[in-house]
Amino acid sequence: MKSLLTLLTLFMATLGPMQQATAGEVARAQFTSAIEQREPVDAITILSNNINKVHFFSELRGLQGQTVTHRWIFAGKVMAEVSFNVAGPRWRVNSSKMLLPGWVGDWTVTVVDSNGATIAEYSFQYIETEQ
Repeated sequence: MKSLLTLLTLFMATLGPMQQATAGEVARAQFTSAIEQREPVDAITILSNNINKVHFFSELRGLQGQTVTHRWIFAGKVMAEVSFNVAGPRWRVNSSKMLLPGWVGDWTVTVVDSNGATIAEYSFQYIETEQ
């Protein structure tokens, strides 16, 4: 047993310093067409390009005192970043993005903590309107 513990200790030492993990989480998140009374009105996974605005809602837990960012990504490029100061143990925030009809494809919002670490990622498809 002692040799197993020694081996484990040596293994952990070779890993070097590890980045401190974020204690908090994204408890709920979704894309939506609107926010009413700080809550999403619907859930969007696919959006037609005849609609030019989408909202992203997230409920954050245990991230008080941090700045959390919604990073909007399309085609591998950061299209927008919206940051929030989290002031409580349960904090609801939302951001929105105006979309051009030609920006069809997969969109991702990455929720990033104060250290730049990704807490969670969510995606939706922006598709051509059927004629």
